[in-house]
Amino acid sequence: MTTFSRTASVVAILSLTQLLGWGATFWMIAVTGPSTADDLQLPLSIVMSGPTAMLMVMAIVSWPLGTAFERFGARPIMTIGAPLASVGLIIMGMAGGPIAYFLSWTMLGVAGSCMLSTPAQIAVTEIAGEKSRNALSVLILVGGLTSTIMWPVTDILQAHWGWRTTTLIYAALLLLVCMPLHWYGLARNVGNKTKGGKSVGSTSADLRRFILLAASFAANGFFTWGFALTIIILFEAKGLDHTSALAAAAFIGIAQWAGRMTDLAGGHRWSGLAMGLAGAALFPASFIVLLVTNSFGGAVVFAILYGIASGITAVARATLPLELFPPGAYARSSARMSVPLNFAFATAPPAFTAIMTLTSPQGTLWLALIVSIFAFATLVYLAVVHRRVTSAIAA
Repeated sequence: MTTFSRTASVVAILSLTQLLGWGATFWMIAVTGPSTADDLQLPLSIVMSGPTAMLMVMAIVSWPLGTAFERFGARPIMTIGAPLASVGLIIMGMAGGPIAYFLSWTMLGVAGSCMLSTPAQIAVTEIAGEKSRNALSVLILVGGLTSTIMWPVTDILQAHWGWRTTTLIYAALLLLVCMPLHWYGLARNVGNKTKGGKSVGSTSADLRRFILLAASFAANGFFTWGFALTIIILFEAKGLDHTSALAAAAFIGIAQWAGRMTDLAGGHRWSGLAMGLAGAALFPASFIVLLVTNSFGGAVVFAILYGIASGITAVARATLPLELFPPGAYARSSARMSVPLNFAFATAPPAFTAIMTLTSPQGTLWLALIVSIFAFATLVYLAVVHRRVTSAIAA
């Protein structure tokens, strides 16, 4: 089998398992949340904090897993992740109260750190080699369809069998579909071999560049995930009626897809760092547009700029470690970078909701603008540092 066909096969497998993995865990509760809250007699806000708990656990577990991915490769760890997620969903489907419910999300957090996003990206780089950037772009492009596909499927399942059976169906799919696909479909024997207790090959990422990269993406992740659940409320607070707010928000998803396509189409001509800088620059521009206008047209312009920036940044998060660090450092640096990212993702929705409630939507926009400028400036400094490092190595 050629390298291209093997890479295409792995990307296809991971596209399916990531679709099921995220759709059956993090995104499922957006549909089943109200029914779950009624059945468990819990406030909806408590039920909806389950995904936050999942992301917090993923952040905690990701750091020690970095060395494991580097040593053993993605295949065995992702294979273990699927049954762990299945157990978590079984606990949720049988939960009778808050203890079992949050235990299930804790288990899903451990499973997610083993099989969702970063592990899949590591698995792609293990097989794609020099073609990793394009392969990662395709994987992330498909991943953008998760909620579009899985929300209607979850809604149909819940309408016919209820939220508990839906949860158990997803548990079965993760066990019977994802686990064997990970075991039989991913690259084998790709962990770093050791000799005399030392890893062969360069696996150390420059600490200063790593911190700058993680800080920039965590800052961007904070406001993108913060706006994920509040953007329609924000548009309405800016004076749009509900229909217009929904229509403007719809442009974000379309623009995100276009942003992800941009890297796939232009990846051969532009460096990953240049693409990342372009995405980071569009964020503050989008917030300035929304700060100075209250019209539907202004909201649409914001949505387009913001969506394109989000799409480009999603790809850059996965591909920039390939450009900045030695090939052997990708697994460890990506896993460890997911620690601040997941903390930012987890804390953003409640933080933005609280800020919008206690201050004003305009105050939320100013915060997002300041954070986005910080993220852009940090990435600019990273570009300067990276150029100095590469120039020194070339000399």
